[in-house]
Order: sequence, then structure tokens, then C-alpha cells
Amino acid sequence: MSIRSRLLLLTLLATLLPVLLGAARFLQMRQASIEEDTQQLAALVHQQAGLLNERVLGTTQLLYGLARADDLLPGADRASCSAFLSEVREAYPQYTGILTILPDGRLYCDSLRTGRELDLRDRAYFKAAVAAPGGVVLEPVFGRLTGLAVMQVAHPVRSKEGELLFVLLASLNLQKLVEDRPTFSPQTQLLLLSEKGQVLATSGMAGAGNPAGASLADTALFKFIGAGGRRTGEVGDQGGQGQVWAVAEHPLLKQAGIHLAAGVPKHVLVQEADQRFRQDLMFLAATALVLFLAMWTVAEVSIRRQVDRITHMAQQLIGGDLSARIEAPLPRGELGDLMALLNQTAQSLEQQRSDIAELNARLQKSQRMEAIGQLTGGIAHDFNNLLLVVSGSAEMMLEEVTGHPDQIQLLQSITKAARRGGALTQRLLAFAGKQALDPKPLDLNRLVAGLDPMLRRTLGEHIQIELIRAGGLWPALVDQSQLENALLNLCLNARDAMPGGGRLTIETANVRLDEAYAARTGDIPPGQYVMLAVSDTGQGIAPEHLQRVFEPFFTTKETGKGTGLGLSMVYGFVKQSAGHVAIYSELLQGTSVKLYLPRASGAAAVFATAEGEDSIVGGSETVLLVEDDDAVRQVALTALRSLGYTVIEANDGPSAMAVLEQRDDVQLLFTDIVMPGGMNGRALADAARRWRPDLKVLYTSGYTENAIVHQGRLDEGALLLSKPYRRIDLDRAVRTALAQKTV
Repeated sequence: MSIRSRLLLLTLLATLLPVLLGAARFLQMRQASIEEDTQQLAALVHQQAGLLNERVLGTTQLLYGLARADDLLPGADRASCSAFLSEVREAYPQYTGILTILPDGRLYCDSLRTGRELDLRDRAYFKAAVAAPGGVVLEPVFGRLTGLAVMQVAHPVRSKEGELLFVLLASLNLQKLVEDRPTFSPQTQLLLLSEKGQVLATSGMAGAGNPAGASLADTALFKFIGAGGRRTGEVGDQGGQGQVWAVAEHPLLKQAGIHLAAGVPKHVLVQEADQRFRQDLMFLAATALVLFLAMWTVAEVSIRRQVDRITHMAQQLIGGDLSARIEAPLPRGELGDLMALLNQTAQSLEQQRSDIAELNARLQKSQRMEAIGQLTGGIAHDFNNLLLVVSGSAEMMLEEVTGHPDQIQLLQSITKAARRGGALTQRLLAFAGKQALDPKPLDLNRLVAGLDPMLRRTLGEHIQIELIRAGGLWPALVDQSQLENALLNLCLNARDAMPGGGRLTIETANVRLDEAYAARTGDIPPGQYVMLAVSDTGQGIAPEHLQRVFEPFFTTKETGKGTGLGLSMVYGFVKQSAGHVAIYSELLQGTSVKLYLPRASGAAAVFATAEGEDSIVGGSETVLLVEDDDAVRQVALTALRSLGYTVIEANDGPSAMAVLEQRDDVQLLFTDIVMPGGMNGRALADAARRWRPDLKVLYTSGYTENAIVHQGRLDEGALLLSKPYRRIDLDRAVRTALAQKTV
């Protein structure tokens, strides 16, 4: 039997006989009591309408006074203005907020001192205030921050000439108004409704069935209240119970577009009759006692104890214990169904908490890696410029110190150190995803086989190498040289993790990453990928370190035995290649790093610096050198002139364009990519080629900022000389650029 059926049966048994005996006398007194109390209810709602009128008039006077305050005049400091309004609001707690709005609709200062930037042009009260010559404009709304119903009292403040200076707005708390009502009965219902039937504010028992924000538009109650005029009458509520309502009529209510009504359950109006009715029931006390004892016993066993179990679980959930459950056996009926539903809800919430914690951890890791990448990319840009100045100056000085072995050795040490610094910045750029790649279709099986002899020599005989190459392996779209460096880094890390020897496994495979895996990782779309895995049987990585292994300069090796850039370079390279890196490790069991590289569907092109020592060719062409860094420009200028070129220098894009417009003998534009002034190297080259279609272009940079590199790849036909570069690199790049056909 349902709870409702049990309650109805018990109530019927306990009250049927007394109701039949006292019904006649009870009905006689009820009507007289209703009529008397209805008049009191009408007086109450009329009094409340007058109170609302007083509050609005008081608000109007307050706004008129505030309009003359120096702190609110145009040009006043915004912070001081907000502080002044905050003090006013503290003195008048009936307002949820006081603010000023500029003529263009922007919020200027407010009593909450939030510093928000809001555009209020679309608010009805603002539009009406702008159109009004003076006075105040009223509009009942719900506050967007507080959620409370407020009466927006807007006062347009104008100059003597009639120009709108600002709109002063005070939000009168309607909820507080109805809560401060005169007392008629604890069950009195007071409602403030909009013209459309939305509940603006409520008090007393009205809050249970008609909460603020609810719509009564299609109810009998709203039809009665919205008919207008000062009236009283009886309207049934949603539960079918009769309620007596009184409606106020006041000019202010009509102006503001609201209705004010007070209601009380009909049974409250007949309390005196009910009291007499209870007296009549005294002689039936013995019979009623037996019935109520029976009802109490059934309610105790079937309802209260079960409700206590539900309440105890709810308190555990409120305390944050999502593992709370109601133990079996569960009762039959609605209570049992409710208990089962609560258990399911708690289980679902527990799973959601776990999922949220996992997602939050991944988000924090992603944000940390992105921030580190942006920092390292910026550092590499400036560092490469410094290294170019050092290495370039040292190279040119080497040609002038012939016959001084000590100075030659010192300068050679400087150039070697600069080259090591350049390699370091390249690793930083690799992690940041800012290096220029040359992705081409690549057979990973052939690459692994080609590196096998070198790896065996490098890793040593104490490392057993096993190759597992998948049949029918798809080609991967990846930069071969960068992948070789990444694979070598992973193998060296594996060797260091096995100082006493062990087994190193290099594996390739075709994989399809589904949507579930992509959703878990959050940084790779589902699709077809080529996997390259490097696994070892070494010491493994502690769980607390596993989440940081891809961060630059983080290493688990002893001091002096690792830079902490190997895995970070691998991470940045794979991410820039539109791939994914996954690492798995257990202490004393080993580590496996899996690289998921995109399946090849096209090719790409890149220009790189020279690795070997070739003879310098030089030339006699005219080169326009554009570089904003004075020291770097001077080094490049000297190097180009030493190679025989005629060099014209410029420190920014506009200066270079002025040179090109004046001289038609410039054959090569050698420009830095990252430059201030709104015109980077790419924009300069595009503008120059519109002026000179046959002009050859060579870019240089230590950090491209995607100007000519998109999705990790150079634009087709673009030549890039990465900083820092040697004079022989510069010579080769210039000759290659001059020999290139103009697209």
C-alpha cells in the first residue's frame, strides 16, 4: 500500500466520526469568521501597497539627493564613485545595489565594487530613463547576480541644458519588502506579480507553492488578481484548497506594472470556529485516542523509521560522503522506491566526482605545459639573437687573429659554446612547438632498421635490443631528422634506466584511436595513427614524477647526468607533428613511451642550415638586410659584406619598403620574421613582392610565431635560416635564395 493510501486511511479513521458530529455547528461559525477576517486581509494588502509607495518615494528622494553628490559627477574617479555608492547602500540595506550608467549604456560604478564592464543599453528601464525628461522610471525585474526580485528605480540625471549626464539606478529589494509586512497571520500569503503573471516576491506559505520566478499566468489565481481593482474573493489553489485573497489598487502599482495581493488559507479565517469544533471533540477523546494510537504505531513503523534512514543518508551526502548508502532490506511502496533512487543517485554522484577530478587533473597539466611552452619559446627568441651576435663576432674575429694560437683557441671555444647554446634553444623550441618541421611520408620500419646498427654501438653490449616491426605498416607524416633525434633520446633514456643491463624493445604498429581514447587524453582527435614505442626493463618512474617528465629541465637522474630536455623535446616535437605521446611506467618493472604519429596523406618542404663544412662562395648581388636588433643587424651586415655582397640595412618593415621604392637594384630581401611596428617579416615580403614580383626573399628568426610556419610546417616556397647561424650557413642560404625561382 502506498504512503498516500495509508495516510488517507488513518486520517479517515481518526476524523470521520468527529467531523460528522460537529459539522453543523462548525459550518455556522465558519462563514461569519471568513467575512470578518476578509476585511482585515483587505486592509493589510492596502497598507502594504502604501508601504511600497513610501519606499519608492523614499528611493526617489534618495536618488535626487545622490544626483547632486560630487562623487557621482562626470569625470569622478570610478573607484571613489563605487566606494561612495557602497557606503550609501550599507546605510540603506533595503537596496540590493545602487549604480550609475553612462549615456552610452555602460556601467560606470556600482555599490558592489565589482569593477564589471556591462552594457545596459538593452535594459528597458535604461531606455525609458534616457527618453524621460526627469523623474524616475520603475521596472520590476530579477537581479542577475542576486536572483532577487527588485524594483529598478532609474533617475536620469541631466545638466541644466537638458543633456543626459548619467542614469542613477537603485534596486529596491521587493523580497525584503514583503518579508517586512505587518502581521495578520503566520500563514498569510503576500504576492508581488508582474503583468505577465511571474511571481516577483513572496512571503509566508506562498513560497511553498509559488516561489519567486514561478509563472502563474494560466492559473485561476492570476486571472483573479490581474482583473484589476480593489477586490476580495476566494480562489482555489493548485491542491484544490480554498484561499481567500485581497487585491490592492494603487497608482504606483499600475505605473510599475505589478500586482499586489494577500491571501490566507480559508481554514485560517475560521480558527475560532475550529476552536469550538475541537471542544466538541473532547467527549470523543477516548475513541479518537485509540484511533490515533493506531495511526501512530503504523506511522512509526512504516513511515518515520524509514524517513529516518533517508534523512541519515541525506546528512551523509550533505557532509560530502558520497559512499553513503541505505542498506537492505528496503520497504515496499514509494519509500522503498525513493531509497533505491537515492542509492543510485549517490553512486552516480560518486562516479561524477571521480570523473571531474580526473578531468581537472588533465586540464591543469595541459595548462601548465602550455604556459611553460609559451615561456620557453619567448626565451629562445631573445637567446638566439644573443648567440648570433656572439658566434658571428667570434667567427669574424677568427679571420683577423692569424698567427695567435691562444686567441684562436679562445675564439673557437666561444663559437663551440655558442653552437651548444643554439642546440639548447632548438630543444626549447621543440618543446614549445615553435620549430620549423619538414614532414614527409616516412616508413618507420625502414627508419628503425637503418638506426639499429648505430643504436647497438651507442647503447653498448649490455643492452639487448629487440625490434618488433609491424607488417603492412602505414607511412607516417613526420620530420625524419627530428624523429631520429626523438628516438635516440628515448633510447638513451632507456639505457640510463638500465645501468646493469636489460632489454630495449622498439616496436611499430598501425593503430586506430577511437573517440573514447581521444576523450580521455583530450589532446588528439580520433583516427588512424602510426605508433612507435620504446620500452625498457629498467628502474621505472615513480608515480609522483610521471606527470612531470615532459616538463623542461625536470629529470629523475642524478645531478650532472641529465639536462631534463630530452623528453620535453620529444613531447613538443610530437605535439607539433599533430601526434600524441603516452608514457607508462612501474617502479622496478620498466617504462614504455609510445609515440602516435599521423598517417601520411601528403608532403611538405623546409630549408635547414648546413651541418658540414663547405667552401664559401660569396657573391656581389645587392641585399636588403632588415633586422630590428642593432647588434644582430651589425653582425649580419659585416658577414654579408665580408662575403662580397652590397648590403643596404633597415631596422623595420616601413624603412625597408622605403628603400625598395627608391632603389630597383635590390636582388634579395633578407629579413627577420619577428619585428615590432605592426609589420613582421612575412608582411614585409608580401608587400615587397607586390611592388617587386621578381624579388627573392630569405627569412631568418629564432622564433617564427607562425608567420611563415603553420601547423609546424613552412609555407610552400619559403626559405628560413634559423638563428644562430654561422657565416657558412649564411652564405649557403643566400646563394640558395638567389638561385630559387620566384613563385
